[in-house]
Amino acid sequence: MMKSSLPRWRRVGATVLLAIAAAAFAGCASQSTPTNRYTLPKADSPQQASEPSPQAATLAVGPVEVASYLDQEGIVMQTSDIELNAANQNLWAESLGQQLTRRLRQSLAADLPNVVVLNTSRSEAGAQRLTLSVDQFQGRYDGQAVASGEWQLHEGNDLVAQRHFAVTQPLSDDGYPALVRTLGAVWDDVARQIADDIRAVSTTSPVAD
Repeated sequence: MMKSSLPRWRRVGATVLLAIAAAAFAGCASQSTPTNRYTLPKADSPQQASEPSPQAATLAVGPVEVASYLDQEGIVMQTSDIELNAANQNLWAESLGQQLTRRLRQSLAADLPNVVVLNTSRSEAGAQRLTLSVDQFQGRYDGQAVASGEWQLHEGNDLVAQRHFAVTQPLSDDGYPALVRTLGAVWDDVARQIADDIRAVSTTSPVAD
């Protein structure tokens, strides 16, 4: 198949990722390149809703665990199937795990208006507990922003649900701002999937995937 027949988003995305990777490597050789710091964009605010009843379900969301190679300041680019590069001048303004945890709680609160979403330090007896680990959260050489990992839902000592997730979205523009915004959108999709599964899960018996 001729190269020109590739979908436009893939051609654009691949070019975008190559440009980002080139900028990252160029930054290593230039002492004058300014440092840029980024945060994930804010999640959509929950719609106005009535106060939850005293009998409303409670969901305690634990801190998101990220793979060790993601637990650093530099925004990670996957430049091939086996190569990873952390940027030197384009950095997270805050721990990635903390950002993902906060945004996940915000998104779940918006998607589950009848559930009280808390962090684990404020949870009460009887609350469901959500734990989540992330093994990918990066730009990828094929023009995609990707997030993958696994989450578990517990009720007491019972495992209610366990799911793997893998979400990708194509980049539509070049530069780290576009990459960070797309990663934010990918994480919103992860949160929506989790919310859908939580709504569908029966809490009367343990279920493992």
